[in-house]
Amino acid sequence: MSTQDLIEKLRAEMEEKYGNNVTQKPRTISSNSQLGCFEDVTDAILAAKESQQQLMKLTMKKRDEIIAAMRKTSIENAEKLAVMAHEETGFGRVADKIIKNLLAAEKTPGTEDLHSLTYTGDNGMTLVELAPFGVIGSITPSTNPSSTVINNSISMVASGNGVVFNPHPGAKKVCLETISLLNKAINEVGGPKELLTAPINPTMDTSKVIMTHKDVRMLAVTGGEAVVEVAMKSGKKCIAAGPGNPPIIVDETANIEKAANDIVRGASFDNNVLCIAEKEAFIVNSVFNELRNEMVRNGAYELKHHEIDIVTKEVFTKNKNGETVVNRNYVGKCASDILKGCNIPVNQDIKLIIAEVNDNHPFITIEMLMPVLGLVRVYSVDEAIEKAVIAEKGYHHTAIMHSESVPNLTKAARAMDTSIFVKNAPSFAGIGMEGEGFTTLTIATPTGEGLTSARSFTRIRRCILAGSFRIV
Repeated sequence: MSTQDLIEKLRAEMEEKYGNNVTQKPRTISSNSQLGCFEDVTDAILAAKESQQQLMKLTMKKRDEIIAAMRKTSIENAEKLAVMAHEETGFGRVADKIIKNLLAAEKTPGTEDLHSLTYTGDNGMTLVELAPFGVIGSITPSTNPSSTVINNSISMVASGNGVVFNPHPGAKKVCLETISLLNKAINEVGGPKELLTAPINPTMDTSKVIMTHKDVRMLAVTGGEAVVEVAMKSGKKCIAAGPGNPPIIVDETANIEKAANDIVRGASFDNNVLCIAEKEAFIVNSVFNELRNEMVRNGAYELKHHEIDIVTKEVFTKNKNGETVVNRNYVGKCASDILKGCNIPVNQDIKLIIAEVNDNHPFITIEMLMPVLGLVRVYSVDEAIEKAVIAEKGYHHTAIMHSESVPNLTKAARAMDTSIFVKNAPSFAGIGMEGEGFTTLTIATPTGEGLTSARSFTRIRRCILAGSFRIV
């Protein structure tokens, strides 16, 4: 069975089993049994350092066995970790979290991602290899907790590193369990004892220790603007996955029936907590009504005019500076739960909330991380592109377009200048689901790596043998 067939089979099974709600409780494990989890963050760093040194004494064949074991245990525990993540964070849907765990387990590149180069000439031979940094400090989010730990662990171990994680405090239980399971899998095939570590009680203070400790040679940060800014000032090599506000562009040439289905599926997947998910749409007037109607047929609920104000007041609030911000009580919640909180009665099968608004509405300008999609009516593809660029805010993260016009697709891709540009598919095609290419949950736009893989977490080393070892 292919990965895609497995994903589709599990999607159907999990939606039937769990729907939008989960009552199953995750198994609780004492911290004493969680391998790699320490009371003191410094102990976690030193353990990762020692284990990484042991890893470098092993063969590449053994490293491949380690990666295979990590994949196997991640697949076997995909459902358990998805349930734990949902129970702990309250975000998203269990069925979709299972899919994310499976994607991370199966489609994160391993050691095959590392390629050496050789140069030969009159002056001999030069060998260029990709080497580990040592210990990497990884800051992970609450939106994709277990899948990010799985993804980063495979990438970083494949490239020869140890990892000390600082999980988001709101998702620490599932992250610690994921780390422990991966460590046990590594141990079972003869790998180092604590290659992956974390503090049992991650905080801003433990994050600071990780970012500043001399034995942490590199940082990988998946989170909001604030933590990314701090990490980039650490003085260490930093891979930062910052925010995004991905727009959708739909022109008059699009396959409207397919586009509507793709948009609803992409924007509602795991209740929109993925950073690449569709966040706002710019639709050419001639197809606007047809697309909107098709979206409703595919499980979207269109807010009536007076309901737009009700939902806006409910899902946004003011911060201490008087700025409009997202009401975090609704982040990652199901569309039906959001509407229930607004006293708008709907069918429980509603996947996505849509509303026609202007391009200055908070539905358009603020990344919400919930299944609410603002639709903006425009009168040309050029206007759609111009407004999409503004809404994306220069994050250069992700954009999606539905069009059968190659010139229009090309024009939009160039204007958006994003790390991911998805054409005629749901946004999640950009990370290898219903699209070609590998999977990652760390998309490093601010620091330029884009979709990260094992090679992203290496440094380049050159070895020169002058005047010798050339056979031509």
